[in-house]
Amino acid sequence: MWLVTGATGHLGNVLVRKLLKRGEKVRTMILPGECRESISDLNIEATEGDVLDVDSIIQSMRGVRGVFHLAGVISIMPGANPLMRKVNVEGTKNILQAAMEKGIKKLIYTSSIHAIQRVEKGMIDENVPYDMNNPYGAYDRSKAEATLEVLNASRSGLDAIVTCPTGVIGPYDFRRSMMGALIHDAATAKPTLYVDGAYDFVDVRDVANGLIAAAEDGKRGESYILSGQKISVRYLLETVREITGRNFFQMKIPFNLAKLAALFTPIYYQLANATPRFTPYSLEVLQSNSNISHAKATRELGYSPRLLPESIRDTVKWFLDKKK
Repeated sequence: MWLVTGATGHLGNVLVRKLLKRGEKVRTMILPGECRESISDLNIEATEGDVLDVDSIIQSMRGVRGVFHLAGVISIMPGANPLMRKVNVEGTKNILQAAMEKGIKKLIYTSSIHAIQRVEKGMIDENVPYDMNNPYGAYDRSKAEATLEVLNASRSGLDAIVTCPTGVIGPYDFRRSMMGALIHDAATAKPTLYVDGAYDFVDVRDVANGLIAAAEDGKRGESYILSGQKISVRYLLETVREITGRNFFQMKIPFNLAKLAALFTPIYYQLANATPRFTPYSLEVLQSNSNISHAKATRELGYSPRLLPESIRDTVKWFLDKKK
């Protein structure tokens, strides 16, 4: 049996589906009161727990062969976020402590490409170090710190492996991630604002396959980048338009204007409880170097991500089918 933390999230619920399809038994550790819509129809053993509660973690780990640790807090909002650091760093430390105490045979940690140091030019691969002092965002720093804890635990005897996905898109996006919300709005012909920029996006199903491959063939203490394909936001929107055959209002916001507006939009997002899009962090990401290699994962894990038009098409279909 595998334990999956963060199973209700986008990547988490897809990973659980993949594991079940392979005939694996799955236990999930879910926060009390957390919405379970994304996994409500799945044949799993659901337990309540919290990565900040070591006792509940130990309970969840009883009788499992390995752990996929995905639970975490993601934020692109500016400023300090004490809860995010506590969950991402201290929560991961608790998972590692419990895994070592219970003699867990395998732990796969889902980090992030953003945990890796920014590189202005050239190719980004696993030779680039993790950066706890990343100046761009508290999320990046928290994931880097947690990743280094995982690698330290691997040197202490835990069979732990790190995976670093890029920008995840795809079906089963129940909570509508930032890019999922953008695809949804375009698919339903809502007016859409965008800025020039591009990034490496990857299908959620391919990342889930990469996590499973890491559990089977990954080497202890190694990191594997799970990237996809670099595309522009404009290309993504045009692909949605071609898939649906529906025109919708698109307006490109000049980058300098978007950058100015991003100083104030976080206040709006907080008051409106809306999915953030234009923040200083998100704009920086879209302008950053996103030449990212998954050669190591392909070579050692057999990782092979699909082309993004297929991902966009399946995402659009999933959102539209869900509305029926």
